[in-house]
Amino acid sequence: MSDNHGNTPAAWTAVVVGLLGFVVGAVGLMLDPVSMVVFWVGAAIVVLAGVVFVVMDKLGLHQSGH
Repeated sequence: MSDNHGNTPAAWTAVVVGLLGFVVGAVGLMLDPVSMVVFWVGAAIVVLAGVVFVVMDKLGLHQSGH
């Protein structure tokens, strides 16, 4: 197991982007009528969070700072 336990800029950025995606998707489902376009935009943002994490990892931002 990694000694940084996810406390890296890459991990935190991916979590924040993923959370934003879930919020956008939830708002799309709460609209009246339900907006599936907004929901799928939120789902795409969640997928983007994984891509952001991989890119930041390749840039070396998933290294332990201590």
